[in-house]
Amino acid sequence: MVQFLKKIGIDYFIVGIISMILLANLWPEGGLDTSPYSLGTLANWGVTVIFFFYGLRLSREKLVTGLTNWKLHVVVQMSTFLLFPLLILLVKPLFGSAPDLWPGSFFLASLPSTVSSSVVMVSIASGNIPAAIFNASISGILGIFLTPIWMSIAVGPGGTEGGDLKNIILKLTLQVLLPVILGFVLSKKWGAFAERNKKFLKLYDQSIILIIVYTSFSESFAKNLFDSLSVKELFVLAAAMAVLFFSVFYLVSLFSSWLNFNREDRITAVFCGSKKSLVHGTVMSKVLFLNSSAIGLILLPLMIYHATQLIIAAMIAQNWSEKK
Repeated sequence: MVQFLKKIGIDYFIVGIISMILLANLWPEGGLDTSPYSLGTLANWGVTVIFFFYGLRLSREKLVTGLTNWKLHVVVQMSTFLLFPLLILLVKPLFGSAPDLWPGSFFLASLPSTVSSSVVMVSIASGNIPAAIFNASISGILGIFLTPIWMSIAVGPGGTEGGDLKNIILKLTLQVLLPVILGFVLSKKWGAFAERNKKFLKLYDQSIILIIVYTSFSESFAKNLFDSLSVKELFVLAAAMAVLFFSVFYLVSLFSSWLNFNREDRITAVFCGSKKSLVHGTVMSKVLFLNSSAIGLILLPLMIYHATQLIIAAMIAQNWSEKK
């Protein structure tokens, strides 16, 4: 059963996310910021370490190799930062009956692509791995600037509570970009260590994300913010996230065909261009919605999309691998 669940994309991490949400519902007090040594404070410092080790594992050679395939990079980044937001904006009138879900849904659409799962799926399907690493890495850097800009345009200055746009970008630069740059500078010296211990570092990354999920949902449950959502609305949201994934996946595949991409580049385009990063989402939510008690509600579409993209993408990647 465990092997079957892994094959279709359901691993211990997804089970852990669901468990943290249930724990936050049953015992929200444990995730509230009631002292300087709270779980939220621990998560903030843990995030900085995550991006430092991510910088350590960046390969100069692979990044340089990926620079030449500019058409592929344009398709992936346009899908991530333009196609997603435009699709969500097109269906904004449908959020009239569930306005609480709009900020989180657009926040999901404005986020950068994920790194680890994109590269893994591209690898399984035998795609262009160096290009996948390049695009996932560049996407994370671009997201520091483009995600806050999109949120300020679509949701408005009052839609985020982390301060003005310059202040938000500065915070994200200090918490995300600076550790990555520091790690990248030290990659020659400590990069091999990070690569040898990548399994442990993945476990560490996931542990910090689980803490952020727990603390975010604890505050939302403590203030009864989910009481406004019905079971029907949750099912509709889950179905909408699946439709969003398939829509982007199909459109990126179509663009790739028009541009005559080879099989490897097409695989990289569809898997990197259809993903959204849970790591960046949880971190950016803490900055963009600093004083908001609704972070759990804002992260809900991202949590559902994250599970959806892993399950569906894993099945597609396995299928394409077997066909090859």
